[in-house]
Parts: sequence; C-alpha cells; structure tokens
Amino acid sequence: MGKSDVVGERALVLGGSVAGLLAARVLADAYDEVLVVDRDELTGVRTARRGVPQGRHVHGLLARGQRILEELFPGFTEQAVADGVPTGDLGGLRWYFNGRRLRPADTGLVCVSATRPVLENHIRTRTAALPNVRLLEACDILGLVTTPDHGRVTGARVQSRDGGEQVLEADLVIDATGRGSRTPAWLAELGYERPAEDRVKIDLSYTTRLYRLRSDEILNGDLSINPVSSPSHPRGAFFSRIEGNRCILSLTGVLGDSAPTDPDGFLEFVRSLPVPDIYDVIQDAEPLSDPVSFRYPASVRRRYERLTRFPDRLLVTGDAACSFNPVYGQGMTVAALEAVTLRSHLRQGAAPEPRRWLRDIAAVIDVPWEISAGGDLSFPQVAGQRNAKVRVMNAYMRRLQAAASQDGAVTRTFMRVAGLVDPPTKLLTPGMVTRVLRGSRQAA
Repeated sequence: MGKSDVVGERALVLGGSVAGLLAARVLADAYDEVLVVDRDELTGVRTARRGVPQGRHVHGLLARGQRILEELFPGFTEQAVADGVPTGDLGGLRWYFNGRRLRPADTGLVCVSATRPVLENHIRTRTAALPNVRLLEACDILGLVTTPDHGRVTGARVQSRDGGEQVLEADLVIDATGRGSRTPAWLAELGYERPAEDRVKIDLSYTTRLYRLRSDEILNGDLSINPVSSPSHPRGAFFSRIEGNRCILSLTGVLGDSAPTDPDGFLEFVRSLPVPDIYDVIQDAEPLSDPVSFRYPASVRRRYERLTRFPDRLLVTGDAACSFNPVYGQGMTVAALEAVTLRSHLRQGAAPEPRRWLRDIAAVIDVPWEISAGGDLSFPQVAGQRNAKVRVMNAYMRRLQAAASQDGAVTRTFMRVAGLVDPPTKLLTPGMVTRVLRGSRQAA
C-alpha cells in the first residue's frame, strides 16, 4: 500500500506476542503510526518472557507459517540460519506415531528449529525497524476506551511501571494479549454478550531441559526426534537441535501425567518413552539447564463470530481468539494466517468491520482446530462431543499413521496437511485412501 492507501492515523496493538507483532507488521502498511503495548520488556530480549511462560519449551513453526514470515519479512529464514538456527525438511525428521517411525520423505517444507524467544526476537526486530512502528514496553493494559454509547472503541487506558496512567487514542485497536485476554470481560462491562467458548481439556504438561551433545554424530545428521503422544503411547517428547550448538528436549504428559523436574526422575521419564532413541542420545549429553515444567489445561476457542453485536474498531487475534494444544505447533502459524487475513481487509481501503473480521478468522481457525481438538478427542478420557466426523477421522488417522511407517508418499501428504500447507482433503483422495489401506495392512 502506498501513502495514498492509508486507512487511519494510529492503530493500537495490545500485546507484543507473535500475533501482535505480525498484526503490527501488516498494519504498518495502512496506518501512519502503529503502537504495540506490552507488559514485558521487549527490546533485545532473547530469553523466555514472563508473559510467554511456554517460551522455555519446544516450539514448532509450521511450514505455512514459515512461508508467510518469508513473505512478510523477505530473507527471514536466511537471517535465522545466519543466526545459527538449524533447518531441515519437515518430512526428514525422526517422527514416531504409536511407537512406529514414519518413513522419511522429501516434502519441500522447511522446518526452522529455533526456540520461541529467538524466533520472536527476529520477528520483533524486523517489525520494530519499520519507521512507523513503536513499542511501548513495561506497560499494563487497564481497559478499553469507547464512545459514550459504547458503540465504537477509540483507544485503551494503560499504565506504565512508574505509575503514570494515560489514554492511548487510536483509529483501530487489536487485542493480541493471548489466552488471558480480557476482551470477554470488557465486552460484558460495555453491555455486550461474552462469546461462547469451546473447550477441550487435555491437561497437558511440558517438562523441558537443554543439552549439549558430546558429539553431533550421535544424531546421524537428524534435526529432531519426535515420539508423539497417542492413546496407545500417551507419553511423548520433542527433541531438537537448536541455535547455539544446543539441543532442547520437551517431555509431554497428558491427562495429569507429568515428567518430574528432578534430574533422575526426568531421565526415567525419558527411559519410559515408547522408543529408546532420545534416551540413547542424552544419557551421556551435558545438561545445560535444570528441568522446568509448564501446564496447559485446555484448548479454548472463543466463538466471537457467533455474537450478534460487537463494538466497532475492535479486533481480536491470535490466542485471544483461539488457544490450541501446543503439541500441534499451530499457534504461531494461525497468527500468521490471521495477519494475512488482516492485510486483505486493509487492502479494501477502510478499517476492518469487526463482525466480518471475526467470521473470516473463524474460517482460518476451523481446520487447525479440527486437527488439534479432533486429535485430543482420540484419547478416550478426554471429555467432549465426538460426532461421526471425529470418530471416522480418528480411526482413519490411526490407519494413515501406520501406513506412513511403510510409505513415504503417505508421510509426505500427512506432513503437508499437518503443516497447514495442503487442505485435509488431500488425505482423502482415492489414491491416498488406497495407499493408507494397503500400508496399514502391511504395518499390522
């Protein structure tokens, strides 16, 4: 967009999360000024922030997200590699489902194996370098400011750590404050309905430790080893090479199970995994940190698109709209897809109409929500509605994962769908169904 395409004077982004930063990047093409407010210190931070407690643990940037970041920030992947971030083909990682290794395949999809703080810092640095973007750090967000009839949001009240309170006026306000978003409460205070919520309680735990390997040869050139949690093998793990010649190991437990944080208990949990690969790699590795845990009780989708009334000039994005089970690695990529959606709205030359925006991002969320929520419902102990589609797809996915242990073409299609590059219908073509039925029989 050129200067003649400017939509407004100031856009205000509440939250310096990945979702907030990507929204700011797109808004910078349409507003004279973009102001990003966050309660944490942001500039130069390459370690986990208080506002992102999951930042200490393994993060996945899905292939679709990597492609969008490359589009929004040309040279992004090359810059990450120059910063020491390892990359590889997503289908070439050491994936295990139900205790079986998937046959490797060339997918053409890039896996960027970086920690969350490093990825976030790259995004933040590129966004903050834009001349009309400004970060307001260490600042608490107190609430929205509206017109007297509450029909339009005109800004937000914030308070800096030195105690000074101010009103930041804006032509557009975007809530990117994450799963702890207060927009439902703010709507109620303004006389609107709260959104209904869909919840899938998985009671997930991550327990993570950093290592340095005695020799890279022990990985045989592999970037990652991932025995994924499943009903038949509930304990899982993600082990990856990361920047700084280090490795990160996140152990996953579901339904209340959790790896201990004492070193001996942590190692015993590793030994209990369905495959010995990770234990064989780390038993002689050098620990660089103590184990730390993070609990994720439930996936939450706020159904804003079903509301019949919503204040003008207020949008919601990222985890504030939908928070996914992190083992599927969808959060950053969905935030990137929503940023692209925001760009398409802004290119129409006016501030996005909130209810249309909420319907459009609901369409963005639908597929990843079906993948993650549907996958969690494959655990019999997880409460939730299992309609015919969920039951049939979960049964089919068990066969597909078994077939992928025999057939690299199945692995390739599976990874491209899981990476949100190809639609789920690619798993159901006649040719793929034939491969799945044949491969699952061979694996039996």
